[in-house]
Amino acid sequence: MSPDDREGMERMVAKVFGEDGKPPEMVILSDPDHAVIDRYGIFNPNSSARHPFPHPTTYVIDKHGVVQYRFVAFDFRVSVTNEAILHVLKGL
Repeated sequence: MSPDDREGMERMVAKVFGEDGKPPEMVILSDPDHAVIDRYGIFNPNSSARHPFPHPTTYVIDKHGVVQYRFVAFDFRVSVTNEAILHVLKGL
């Protein structure tokens, strides 16, 4: 989820993922009005007004649309491990 509009997202994807010439292996959704970001409570109030952004967040959502796992990184240098996600997925 990105607060960038479509053009901004395309620039971000080219900058972040373009280094190796491969497209991202995930879907990135545009949310320039923060409708979804605010609904999930992940907007980062410490981001700049010029470039607002959400906290990096990982969700596991089951086939019924129920959130089974949520990890919010309030420190962008900390991320969820693959093992933790796989453990949740195995339990579904």
